Amino acid sequence: MDIFNVYTEAIAISSIIIISYFFSYVAKKTNIPSVLLLIGLGIGVQRLLKSAEIDLGIYIMEALELFGVVGLIMIVLEAALDLELKKEKKPLLVRSFLVALLSLLVTAFAIAYLFHTFLIPDFYVALLYAIPLSILSSAIIIPSVAGLIDSKKEFMIYESTFSDILGIMFFYFMIGGADATGTSEIVIDVSSSILLTIVLSLVISYTLVLLLPRLQSKVKLFFLISVLVLLYATGKLFHLSSLLIIMVFGLVLNNYQVFFKGKMKKLVRADSLKQITEDFHVVTMETAFVVRTFFFVIFGMTLDFSGIMHPPSLYLATGVLVATYVIRYLFLKLFAGQSILPQLWIAPRGLITVLLFFSIPVQFQNPEFNPAILLIVILTSSFIMSGGLMAKKEDIEERDELSFDDWDELDEEIRSLTSPAEKLKE
Repeated sequence: MDIFNVYTEAIAISSIIIISYFFSYVAKKTNIPSVLLLIGLGIGVQRLLKSAEIDLGIYIMEALELFGVVGLIMIVLEAALDLELKKEKKPLLVRSFLVALLSLLVTAFAIAYLFHTFLIPDFYVALLYAIPLSILSSAIIIPSVAGLIDSKKEFMIYESTFSDILGIMFFYFMIGGADATGTSEIVIDVSSSILLTIVLSLVISYTLVLLLPRLQSKVKLFFLISVLVLLYATGKLFHLSSLLIIMVFGLVLNNYQVFFKGKMKKLVRADSLKQITEDFHVVTMETAFVVRTFFFVIFGMTLDFSGIMHPPSLYLATGVLVATYVIRYLFLKLFAGQSILPQLWIAPRGLITVLLFFSIPVQFQNPEFNPAILLIVILTSSFIMSGGLMAKKEDIEERDELSFDDWDELDEEIRSLTSPAEKLKE
């Protein structure tokens, strides 16, 4: 009997999605990131396939690459749709943007210096390996911070979103400038690419926002997703920053009141567009959930633990983690105020890190770099985040319990106080 057929594959796919749903529930209750559970599931599937002497080989890597590309688009789009450009949120947006940008740049160069010193002779290549390890994972952070107070939760959502978008742009701009002969040429190439992409992004975004409410067909959302994937792929062929197109579209769609003002405001069918935005947000969120699920399960299936106890890899991974949290501490203290816990510990690496690592061009890949470094950093940073969130949760519960028990005592103290007016009466 052939175990691989349409029905067994349907059972496997459905089972993974159902299990992932329950992992999300467990993650909310325990603060253990669902990504760790999904990777663990993938490792279990890997062991099961090996025991059955089944080798999926190249098919696994092709599936990982496919889910990676779709995941990249959906994550950036989902992140952009979560950004609200409101005046009252301006201080929060500025602070989270500065922390994300400066932490990304300083951490990337610090890790690159570490790799350049001990492992990779070419600093440019070292920086390409460092950038993926410098990006926060919004795919892990956003579902994990639901229990925080609103100000800290919003800060982490915005920071991780900016970190994803800026990190991806930084990585692909570095690759785009690989053929440049000097710094000035890199700056010119990157600047012209950014400018052209922004102009193109705005034109496409305004056109789609005006066109969507006017489409007669009820089937619009996956048509829109197909258009965005087409734009992404076309942009990559012309060496543009395709993800910037996706990000700008998400921002314009979710904040059309900001972009359509004056006479242009009359062109927008607000009621229809609002409904489309809400529906599209749901579809994007659901699609990103499915893509993340299969990506991390497949990633777990591809893991090789043979080099995880290799001393040089352990030392380098430890150096990466130390640099990450020291730099994060400095910028949080500078921009995020006095209360920086548990935000300090919320710095997991995840899907974007893996995607960009596998996107390093063949000519820049270094055989001396042990992928175990990546694995150690991803797992350790996720465990540190879990510990930080659980510790903070215990502190909150303890304070709440104490304040509840002391209500009677506090009430007596309040009653014993006499106002100046009552004293005059006496």
